[in-house]
Amino acid sequence: MTLQEAQEAVDKWINEYGVRYFNELTNLGILMEEVGETARIITRKYGEQSDKQSDKGSNLSDELSDILFVLICIANQTDIDLTTAFKNNLLKKSDRDKERHKNNDKLK
Repeated sequence: MTLQEAQEAVDKWINEYGVRYFNELTNLGILMEEVGETARIITRKYGEQSDKQSDKGSNLSDELSDILFVLICIANQTDIDLTTAFKNNLLKKSDRDKERHKNNDKLK
């Protein structure tokens, strides 16, 4: 699935099941919740924190997909073409960082 196809699929889902998009501020709040849930899983799986009983059944791929869904919602409702935006972002990073990480002694 391309980014464009993902944007179209989310829009179709919203129109069929979601009634309408939540407003941008609500979606920002939802995005922060999903990022927090993702952070909780990662800190327990890859960090030093131990699991709680309530962490059982947590699924990193599901939480990352939730983040992607909300990001796509925000892009759709603000008329952002994620394909173009992502290509432009990679070009910006490639130009800005072409030597930066290679010269970082911390990464060697």
